[in-house]
Amino acid sequence: MCGRYATSRTSAALLDDFGATLGDLFVETGADFNMAPTKRAPIVVGRTDEGVWRRELVTAKWGLVPSWAKDPAIGNKMINARSETVAQKPSFRSAFAKRRAIVPVDGYYEWYQPDVVAGQKPPPKQPFFISSPGGLALAGLYEFWKDPAAEWLLTFTILTTSAEGDDGRIHDRAPLLVSPTQVDQWLATEPWPDPLDALTPATVGTISAWPVSTAVNNVRNNGPELIAPIPFA
Repeated sequence: MCGRYATSRTSAALLDDFGATLGDLFVETGADFNMAPTKRAPIVVGRTDEGVWRRELVTAKWGLVPSWAKDPAIGNKMINARSETVAQKPSFRSAFAKRRAIVPVDGYYEWYQPDVVAGQKPPPKQPFFISSPGGLALAGLYEFWKDPAAEWLLTFTILTTSAEGDDGRIHDRAPLLVSPTQVDQWLATEPWPDPLDALTPATVGTISAWPVSTAVNNVRNNGPELIAPIPFA
């Protein structure tokens, strides 16, 4: 799964990197090296306005709330969507069909469970930071939810798949990536046969992983020191 990540690029940098414009729903949030569910973060979406399609940078809450939900707290459990079932799940299928997004991150954290010795207490999990130069574009979905006070809440989730290769030893799930050449296809607001064709697992290609301090375990800790590599046997 992907339950924590880092995002430090400024809005100006994100606009430049993704060729986007600022959307009406954008709010500056600042750098966050310990982005956790329920926090608000920048995402990139596709929007058609007066016949013109463009990429927009907006701010959304992590944890997708389906439009039909009675309680937005359901979003706390909707931080990831499994790519294998996303087209069928009632919580995600509508967003998957026409509200796809990109979640820009510097990298994300996963927790590795070292081997357990029989008869001994399991050793503590070791956090790893998984990244690539220039950051990653994670595949996401977004949704609008209207509360009883007629206020709109914009939320998102991150798509995951089975981890492959050595990175699968850190965690059995990994987020899906959108390559620069597939951005418009993934963000397209009209249906097309198989959007997943535009994606690749984060465990394939040029990403790197390194151990980091367990300080990241506490969501109250924040700062670039959280992604600094540490020795790990």
